[in-house]
Amino acid sequence: MGQYLSQSLGWQNGLIFVLSAVVLLAIVLGFVTYAIYFQRKQIGWMQLRLGPNRVGPLGLLQTVADVLKLLLKEDIIPKAADKPLFALAPVLAFMPAFAVLAIMPFTPNLHFADIGVGVLYYIAISGISVLGVVTGGWASNNKYALLGGMRSAAQMISYEIPLVMSVVGVILLTGSLNLIDIVQKQKEMGMWFFIPQILGFVIFIIAQLAELSRTPFDLTEAESELVAGYHVEYSGFRWAFFMLSEYVYIFAMASLTTVLFLGGWLPPFAFLSFIPGIIWFILKFCAIVFFIFWLQATLPRMRVDQLMQLGWKVLLPLALVNIFITAIVKTLLM
Repeated sequence: MGQYLSQSLGWQNGLIFVLSAVVLLAIVLGFVTYAIYFQRKQIGWMQLRLGPNRVGPLGLLQTVADVLKLLLKEDIIPKAADKPLFALAPVLAFMPAFAVLAIMPFTPNLHFADIGVGVLYYIAISGISVLGVVTGGWASNNKYALLGGMRSAAQMISYEIPLVMSVVGVILLTGSLNLIDIVQKQKEMGMWFFIPQILGFVIFIIAQLAELSRTPFDLTEAESELVAGYHVEYSGFRWAFFMLSEYVYIFAMASLTTVLFLGGWLPPFAFLSFIPGIIWFILKFCAIVFFIFWLQATLPRMRVDQLMQLGWKVLLPLALVNIFITAIVKTLLM
């Protein structure tokens, strides 16, 4: 047993793991950089504006300039803040967003870890990000930051429940928590899960917007109410870490939606199977990201009482109904 472990955990495998993580991080950072640019251009187009067009050709280096500006800003820590927790909070917010990507399958062969409980792993790890939000608000020693952190935690925890329950229907149809098995089941059934699970799909989309704190659920940074929310005392690269975690979660959530409900790398029709699976994954992924940014240019922000009522009084009962209907239909068909 010891000899087997020494062979499997050799320096070659360790080097492969490290390089894989570096490559994935580079891909994610590239996505974040140009997702912000694309968001600005898309919203500008919808609002009859130009969007970024000054820095670099077509404004392509605007986000790079913004990142450099944040890195060069003074790192300010409030005198009365809890300094260790203040420094730890951005890391707690970012690390789970990156860690969940380890189990995301982009094609049958392009993934980093194939574990039997991939869905459970994603839910468990992503829940840690709430600690970063609460810690940031508490450690700032600012009443507005504390209120923002508590309200953000309430929002994220409340919508985590319908988010998880909306996936139960997919798990019942598949009989597995493995993400690759979920895609293969959609291939066997000849349809993507958003068709038999349309109710679960709608609940998942709404709940993920609240989890990501995207419009119309962007109450975590309600400037007019809480002076920018839980990260009001953060500046420079520490503030950038909070923003980075938000966009990394967009990458993760769009990927998870593609796998669970849109067939992952599967083509919409069999005669299109000659196109590589990674192309289909990217197209579906980009459509979801476009939809998320589209809402930001379209919908107003909800009030906090409306947000909580939607989660507990509408989405949660609907998620339960979806589970019961799925279980009854599966039992009758068996």
